[in-house]
Amino acid sequence: MKTLIQTVKQKGRVLAEQSGLLDQAPQDARRHLDAAIDWLCRAQDATADGGVAQTYLVRSGRWANSYPETTGYIIPTFYSYAALTGEEAPRARARRMLDWECDIQLADGGVLAGALGDSDQPTIFNTGQVLFGWVRGFEEEGEERYREAALRAANWLCDVQDEDGCWRRYGSPMTGKAVNTYNTRSAFGLLRVHAITGEQRLLRAAVRNAEWALTMRRDNGWLAENCLQDNSQPFTHTIAYAMRGLLEIGVYAQREDILAAARRMADALVERLPADGRLPGRFDQDWRPTVKWSCLTGDCQLAINWARLYQITGEARYREAVQRILGFVKRTHKLDGKPAERGGIKGSHPINGGYHPWQYPNWAAKFFADALMLELTVAQPAGAATTWRFTNDG
Repeated sequence: MKTLIQTVKQKGRVLAEQSGLLDQAPQDARRHLDAAIDWLCRAQDATADGGVAQTYLVRSGRWANSYPETTGYIIPTFYSYAALTGEEAPRARARRMLDWECDIQLADGGVLAGALGDSDQPTIFNTGQVLFGWVRGFEEEGEERYREAALRAANWLCDVQDEDGCWRRYGSPMTGKAVNTYNTRSAFGLLRVHAITGEQRLLRAAVRNAEWALTMRRDNGWLAENCLQDNSQPFTHTIAYAMRGLLEIGVYAQREDILAAARRMADALVERLPADGRLPGRFDQDWRPTVKWSCLTGDCQLAINWARLYQITGEARYREAVQRILGFVKRTHKLDGKPAERGGIKGSHPINGGYHPWQYPNWAAKFFADALMLELTVAQPAGAATTWRFTNDG
């Protein structure tokens, strides 16, 4: 009887989300931001080790184990939020995450695949994402062990990279795809380590990976080999990963061709963004949507990418796209209700969509928080000073 009741409730929830009945009026960015950070705090508290729970599983009512990859890039989010609010608690939480990442780093410098307990092997993408946390931790705390951890991980990434810049070994066993153009985001992580070490091999490796990724590009900017599951119709999540890597490498290395490739991808999706901001979650090689549900994680990441392009180019259409897509995500964002869901961001909207269905992944809330902090920045008049810093560090 209990299972039947749960099934009926779940079907009712999906129908309500599909019809828009659960959409709420967006609140100001700061209220949504505070709620997302509070949810991430609960996700950290749900574990006993200092890492952040990978996801909240709605159907079982259970939190997953800590996730090294995303805990790594949640660290900068907490430092940025601390800078915005002046609060010490987010900094203390970031330090706990940092120390946990140091404790579980493998002897070769790599970072484990999957959530804690899923694998004993390192993987490229996870290693690249933890670089963002260690670098920001070193910048904020000045502790040499964070710099050393970042450099060991970065050197491992260089050691296992192929000559053409592609990473073909140590792909994630969780995806089933050995080659990933979205590893440009790991290459972006190498640049963050270069910034605190000056090690030229890191810069060369990052640029080589971006150059390889460009060989996977169609004339319309779409990238092949760019999905966790189905390369013929990648998620906006992985499209945005690859785009961000190319964007930041292009800016940092002063490579206009690489930046132009990122911008071509960004423009393709701006052109396909509906008036209500509800972007489909997968696109094929002709930039045609292949699903009706939206990948909320990808939505938030695209908002970040467009905000960065607004900062770089000053073109108002990017700022308008940020406001439109975040307006949609805010309408799906619960500001009350169950603590395990309140403030979190679903994998998909509606909740049974094809990206992490019936889950609240921690990285969705992380990217939402980052996007909101950038929204607060780009919403200011040109030249307006800020009293806090949001760096382009993941």
